[in-house]
Amino acid sequence: MLVIACPGQGSQVPGLLSSWLELPGMQARLESYADAAGLDLLAHGTTSDAETIRDTAVAQPLIVASGLLSHAALLDPDGTDDALRVPPAVAVAGHSVGEFTAAALAGALTPAEALSLVGVRGRAMAQASAAHPTGMSAALGGRPEEVLAAIESHGLTPANVNGAGQIVAAGDLEALAALAAEPPARTRVVPLSVAGAFHTRWMAPAVDALAQAAATAAVADPVVPIVSNRDGEPVTSGAEFLRRLVDQVSNPVRWDLCMERFAALGVTGILELVPSGTLVGLAKRGLKGVALCALTGPESLDEARAFVAEHASAVDASPQPVGAGVTARDGRP
Repeated sequence: MLVIACPGQGSQVPGLLSSWLELPGMQARLESYADAAGLDLLAHGTTSDAETIRDTAVAQPLIVASGLLSHAALLDPDGTDDALRVPPAVAVAGHSVGEFTAAALAGALTPAEALSLVGVRGRAMAQASAAHPTGMSAALGGRPEEVLAAIESHGLTPANVNGAGQIVAAGDLEALAALAAEPPARTRVVPLSVAGAFHTRWMAPAVDALAQAAATAAVADPVVPIVSNRDGEPVTSGAEFLRRLVDQVSNPVRWDLCMERFAALGVTGILELVPSGTLVGLAKRGLKGVALCALTGPESLDEARAFVAEHASAVDASPQPVGAGVTARDGRP
């Protein structure tokens, strides 16, 4: 069984889409994503510098567009097929904003709808972050129960419980500095390059903004299960997953529970879309024996296609269109 994993914020790097735009049909796809997000993703994916794409309002749509673009190149090498497709024997999952990518891959949202909503999310979270100096730091190593206790003792939130010895604390910058000054035993505390305390109460204004936008969004039931950040449960209702996308903004990401679910499902392979590396790194430490593949650039497409064929071979190997036999909704994959 194959899981397609979609990375979250912090994984973007300057120029990450330059080589992808040389492939057939990719520039037109990216332009359609840019129109939906209301953002110049062509520039941000090719020429914008690190500080520019660090901006939450830019980073989030860029990451979702990158995942969708690399997925389209993986399954549509000629750049001619507008139908969103996923391989068989698959579940999808995304870390934080990567859940919007996963929702589009699974057909719960069209790519245009996903980019439109994530544009709202990114702008709203950037505004919420500007209201008070907050941030996030990764606590690496240590005993999980001791790390969680230390985070809570400083009035911080365990915003990302990622498993594999990684818990991300979020909240007031002074409290984060105090945690770093007195870390739990055998723990390193590393500040993250993000603008605010995501997945905490500090993001409440962003929840309201996203909820308003989501109220008019067209949603469908996913054609493959989406393993949810909330509790690791596979979600098969589009309406329920959309509610979770809204709530997720101010609630912790439980990637540890997602990985536990992968193991329970009998997953044999995890493919991480662009910008890849973080999630396969966690899986390498937390899911021993599961094969891993990071889609890094066009040069890795053949390897990734062979990986998909190997781990999604339980049923007919032809990718399945959205709706399993019905016409896909408008919007490029």
